[in-house]
This record gives sequence, structure tokens and C-alpha cells, in this order.
Amino acid sequence: MKKVLVLCTGNSCRSQIAEGYLRNFAGDVADIYSAGIETHGVNPRAIQTMKAEGIDISGHTSNHINEYVDIEFDYIITVCDHARESCPYFPSKALKLHQNFPDPAKATGTESEIDAEFERVRNIIKDYTQAFTQQYLKY
Repeated sequence: MKKVLVLCTGNSCRSQIAEGYLRNFAGDVADIYSAGIETHGVNPRAIQTMKAEGIDISGHTSNHINEYVDIEFDYIITVCDHARESCPYFPSKALKLHQNFPDPAKATGTESEIDAEFERVRNIIKDYTQAFTQQYLKY
């Protein structure tokens, strides 16, 4: 079973969305984890935007990367530049991939404009995770 870690700054939004999609797309062919270099709790709007896709991430937790130092990952995906640049040394033979997604938690404007930004970023992450799953997890 392949092991995938999605890494972000606070493990609250982008990495949670990616974890939700990867679990959905990978099914039983991979164990999916997400973590942050900090923990900020799971963003309620991330939960809401994934619920609209039929994916429940409300039970996810915000985890620190140090919780996973003993797991040998096959893939580590950083989903923001800050995590890639600030990640403490994390010994791993994993294939490291990077894709910087915009941070919807920094969106401003009306409630509907903020919701639209979450949906826009969610859809970008969906496309990336679907392609990742097809390329690396589905043989």
C-alpha cells in the first residue's frame, strides 16, 4: 500500500482538501495523510466546500509533521511555497512533489465572493489530485 503525505503550512485548508480528494480518488490503493509545519485546525469553509462535492472531511484533524516522522512515505506533496521553504528536515526517500495552490483562507470580499474563491481553489486541487492519482497510484 502506497503512503502519501500532503504538507501545507497550517494543515487547515489546502492540505485538508487535497487529503479528502486523494482518499476519494485513491480508494484502497493508498494511505493518505496530511500535516502542517504548524496546526491551525480544519477550516470550516474547507469542510463546507468539500461537503458540496459529497466528500466529508469534518472528521479530519490538523496534524503536525512531527507526528509522522516514523512513517516511510512513498510521496510527499507540498501544496504551498511556505511549507516547502520552511519544512524542517524530514528524512524520507519519498518522491517529493510540489504544487503551490492559492490560499482560499486569505480570500476577502463578501461571503459569496469568499465562497467562490474556496470553490475555485477546491476545483484546482481536485484536478491536481485526480491527475496525481492517475499518474502515481493507479497502475
